[in-house]
Amino acid sequence: MIEKISKNGLYYRLNDFHENQSTLVFVHGISGSSSAWLSYEKFFNDKYNTLSLDLRGHGKSIKYKNCNDYSLEKMADDIKKLLEELKLNKFTLISHSFAVLVVFEFIKKYGEMLNSLILLSPNFSVGERPLEKIAKPFIKFLAFAVKALPFSQKPGRHIDYEKYKNSGDWNVRRMMADIGNTGLRTYIFGSLQTYGKNYAELLEKIAVPTLIIHGEKDTIFPVENSKIIADKIKNSKLVILPNTDHIIVLNNFPEVSVEIKKFLESKK
Repeated sequence: MIEKISKNGLYYRLNDFHENQSTLVFVHGISGSSSAWLSYEKFFNDKYNTLSLDLRGHGKSIKYKNCNDYSLEKMADDIKKLLEELKLNKFTLISHSFAVLVVFEFIKKYGEMLNSLILLSPNFSVGERPLEKIAKPFIKFLAFAVKALPFSQKPGRHIDYEKYKNSGDWNVRRMMADIGNTGLRTYIFGSLQTYGKNYAELLEKIAVPTLIIHGEKDTIFPVENSKIIADKIKNSKLVILPNTDHIIVLNNFPEVSVEIKKFLESKK
C-alpha cells in the first residue's frame, strides 16, 4: 500500500491502481481513522483499486482549531479535492456511521461522480431522537469548554483496531483510545456539526445502486434509520445483520465484506 498526504493535508492510502479495475473509496466514522478499513483493503486488493483516507482532524490528517472547521461541508470538499488530485471521477463510496453524513453532503454537490454507494450503520438525520436532544446541551457546553484547551496541529496516529474486535457500541476502552488519539476538540466539534442535519429529501434523489448494511441491535443509530433510507432510495438493497451492533466494520468483517463483494459483482 502507498501512503501519502494530500495537498490539503489529508492522509490517504491506496494500492496500485489499474485502469481496468473499479475503484472503492473508504471513509471512516467519527474519532476513527482509515486503519479501520485495513482488512477490507486486503480483501479487495486483487480485483479493485482501493483508496482509504483520514478525515480532517482524524488519524494522520491535519487538525484544525475552530468548530466551523469541522463542518460536514468542509469534510466533503476535502474528499472532492483529494479525488481531483488523484484524477478520480467514477467510484464506489463506502462509509460507516458519521461518515455517511459526510457522504450525503458530498452527494449533494458531487453526486454525479458516483458509480454506486455503500452505507454501513447509517443515519440521515441528527437531533430529533430523545437521547440526541438530551445530549445536545452537554455537547454544546463541551464545545465551549474545549476552546480553552491548548491547540496543536500535530497529526495523530493509526490505532490497531484488531485489539478492539467484538467491542460493543459503548465500549469505553475503544472509545477512549479513539478520542485520545483524535483529540477531544475534533470529537466534540465534529459531533456538534451533525446536529440539525436532515438528508431525507436528498435520499429520494439518489439514483445510483446502493447497498445498506445495518446491525439489528445497533444502539447508536437504530436499524429503523436504514429501513427508512432503503425505502427512500429506490435503487437500494438493505441487509440487516442479526444480533449485531453499530461497530459492524470491525466486529462483522466476514459478513460485511461478503455482502459488499456480492453487491459489487452484481453490478458488473
